[in-house]
Amino acid sequence: MEKYSNKLVELSISFAVEILNLVNKLKQNKKAIICKQLGRSGTSIGANIHEAQYAHGKSDFIAKLQIALKEANETNYWLLLLMKSNQISSDEYNRFDELCREIRITLIASINTSKKNLS
Repeated sequence: MEKYSNKLVELSISFAVEILNLVNKLKQNKKAIICKQLGRSGTSIGANIHEAQYAHGKSDFIAKLQIALKEANETNYWLLLLMKSNQISSDEYNRFDELCREIRITLIASINTSKKNLS
């Protein structure tokens, strides 16, 4: 079974820290309506990537990475909603979007490679 790349682990941990910092900032500014959802999905990405290391085989490994990808997509939605509702600036959104996009691209590549090696 393939292990995930160190790049993916580093990206997901850095992203989770950034999300937690954003959630704390939004709470301080009394803009906390979706903070829990953003915090959960944004930190779940890395948790699922980490959990994939201990998967019960390739299928479980792929499933964990697919869950991480879904969480990344959900996180991007919450970030877009925050930007569209003027709770974060477009610059903040663009920075988070770029980080999230890099994670999604890396996850997709890892999933596709793992699927090719499954058979």
